[in-house]
Amino acid sequence: MPKTLGELAGLLAALACGALLPLTLAPFDWWPLALVSIGGWFWLLNRSTAPAWALGFAYGLGKFGVGVSWVYVSIHTYGNASPPLATSLVLIFVAGLSLFALAHARLYAWLRIKRQPNTSAQAAALSNAWRFAACWVAFEWVLTWFLTGFPWLYPGYGHLQTPLANLLPIGGVSLASLGIVVTACFGVSALFDKHPPATRTAATAIAATPWLVGLLFSGAQWVEPAATRSAALVQGNVDQAVKWDRENRMPIINRYRDLTEPHWGRDLILWPEAAITLFEHEAAPWLQRWDERGQASGTSLVLGIPRVEPDADGNYQFQNAAVAIGQGDGRYVKRRLVPFGDYVPFQGILRGLIEFFDLPMSRAAPGPWIQQPLTVGEDRAAMAICYEIAYANLTRTTAAEAGLILTITNDTWFGRSIGPLQHLQIAQARALENGRWLLRAANNGVTAFIDHRGQVREQLPQFERGVLVGEFQIMAGRTPYSRFGDGWLAAACLGSLLAFAWDARRRRWPRS
Repeated sequence: MPKTLGELAGLLAALACGALLPLTLAPFDWWPLALVSIGGWFWLLNRSTAPAWALGFAYGLGKFGVGVSWVYVSIHTYGNASPPLATSLVLIFVAGLSLFALAHARLYAWLRIKRQPNTSAQAAALSNAWRFAACWVAFEWVLTWFLTGFPWLYPGYGHLQTPLANLLPIGGVSLASLGIVVTACFGVSALFDKHPPATRTAATAIAATPWLVGLLFSGAQWVEPAATRSAALVQGNVDQAVKWDRENRMPIINRYRDLTEPHWGRDLILWPEAAITLFEHEAAPWLQRWDERGQASGTSLVLGIPRVEPDADGNYQFQNAAVAIGQGDGRYVKRRLVPFGDYVPFQGILRGLIEFFDLPMSRAAPGPWIQQPLTVGEDRAAMAICYEIAYANLTRTTAAEAGLILTITNDTWFGRSIGPLQHLQIAQARALENGRWLLRAANNGVTAFIDHRGQVREQLPQFERGVLVGEFQIMAGRTPYSRFGDGWLAAACLGSLLAFAWDARRRRWPRS
């Protein structure tokens, strides 16, 4: 509990700063608020009397409480949990994610230079701004892998329309995040710290540097078009509440068949994740029919479908897959699974407790880590199923061998919340990072053509049945991010933190 009104005010301010960050992302896109959110939290960690860990936890509660509130729809509407239970589960989820912000704040508080006998106050303030920024990128990196990861709500996603977008093909979304954090922290130092004119000018120049670098690369052409193709992206808009009912299997097949019929002859037809609710072996007669139709018309059909695969012990594993037939070839099995969606952690304990822990297709096993791109006609296409598109390096490694990115998803789980629009924005970032067109087919939206600059060219309205028809380009060449990834950025920030840790230890326990 806060001991003074000052501490309480600091915690409430941190909570408000965290709540502002999701507003910089889709569907709001009020990106200047990122400066207030991040800069305000940085200022509080330096000035507030509240403990750093509490300021971090409060920031995380605001950030994730607003930014991932859409999980409530999955738990309550489709998991049939009561409102109190659904709310409790969301709060537990948000509190768990907020521990990352707590750790960030605590680490920064330990690394921060407070008293420096041999360092000027001005140099210390500037060094602290970089220490905070390095912590930010390091914890974004941790969120890509720790406990399978949750790489969501990165501030870099909110800058697809600003000069910082030009940093994504160089160092990925984390480089854009670093850019906005550097601007916020050094901007706060320039505005609020008592610097002489020269130091204030230096802080202002550093704050402006990411934007100047972005402008410098605004005309860069990392890739070039190699061919133009046509595609039809099918949005079935099947009600999630009844999608997996056995009696709806044939109506769903008929719906996709009828929507697709006028578009045979195009280069590519794309259906969403688990478009067909029969297992692949059960759907063999229809797949063969569509395969023959595609070969006769020169069309590649790529569709999402569940499958079963025997394991080494003779048991069967469920898999979330995509197959290419007709003029296409290949199969892709989802590698990054969604906890409680594709599988249930600690299922021996949780299975059967509530309906949310026993959702359809929540017993999936991941596919092999190394998989080849799909073949679509003369081209190769990287595939990402649903949540996988949030993992930048996962997409990068597959897209390196392809001229196109495909992603199929079923965001019906999140209803009319902000989740599906955040998901679309993340897909836009993957297109920009890799310099590839990205075609996205979603059960109820947002189905879209996204060009190699991350811009949505065409999209279907959400919650409507339809087919989006358009042309796209197969791209040749690779961006720096596609070649080198963002490991160098994480290594630089982690290296900085190790150096700062050594410095912090030296300052606290000097040799006698």
